[in-house]
Amino acid sequence: MTCFSIVRARLQGDCFRRRVKKIQRGISGRKARRKDKEASAPGEDPKLYLEEAVLERKHGDLDLRTLVELPAGLDYNEWLASHTIAFFDHINLIYGTISEFCIMSGCPDMTGPGLRTYLWFDEKGKKTKVAAPQYIDYVMTFTQKTINDESIFPTKYANEFPSSFESLVKKILRLLFHVVAHMYHSHFKEIMLLKLHSELNSVFTHIILFNERFHLIEDKETEILQDLATALRVHSEPPELAAPPPRPAAKDNNNCLESDGGARDASGAAPAHPHHHRHESQGGPPPAGGTPAIPASG
Repeated sequence: MTCFSIVRARLQGDCFRRRVKKIQRGISGRKARRKDKEASAPGEDPKLYLEEAVLERKHGDLDLRTLVELPAGLDYNEWLASHTIAFFDHINLIYGTISEFCIMSGCPDMTGPGLRTYLWFDEKGKKTKVAAPQYIDYVMTFTQKTINDESIFPTKYANEFPSSFESLVKKILRLLFHVVAHMYHSHFKEIMLLKLHSELNSVFTHIILFNERFHLIEDKETEILQDLATALRVHSEPPELAAPPPRPAAKDNNNCLESDGGARDASGAAPAHPHHHRHESQGGPPPAGGTPAIPASG
């Protein structure tokens, strides 16, 4: 790197910090939407994502509650698969834009609002404390390999979903929700700077409404962002209480991954899903350290 490049990089870094501070000053002076919003936990930074100025959604006039309803005649597992792939695509894309700010030194733990800390379970079921970029790389690698596994997310005619498919979807959505929680907790300043807060709010609203309809993520996971759901008025209408439609019997598959680790899933890439664009997997096990390479977004 030349001396000019070093100087330019430093100037760009100073400019970025000034822009972030300017945004913080502007937003901190704005009035919150709700007077009774929850106070931040002791030792936790103010929740910028609850401020009036950033409580907006991309395509806010779109009725997401209607879009999460299972269409008549469509297979339940196919509906879960379509939304799971969409969630992965969007969350992976948003995180990719701020991943350079999520580094080992700045995010030594995988944390969320309310001082929540997430631990990774390896293939042996052992809890491991890892830095946020490594944890998120594990999540993205595991999800990428799973949705590309033809025996789990079938794309060919006559191939059926495994009997454990719903439990795998629950695991994927829980892990992706951890990534969303971390972005709100640790990187919302960067999200605001890039003007991506409306996109992140839309993905969050979509996940909450989909979960409200099909009960795929436990309340203990989503409760840390309940104040955001309230501020965004996600629950302005009474939720549907009907149980998910029954699933047709499917063949069991012994190759289904059952742990949070990504070591035992089949990694053979499947053809693109007929209704969704698939990311190209970068392959290989998650790195032992350093900032991981997130699967590229198409």
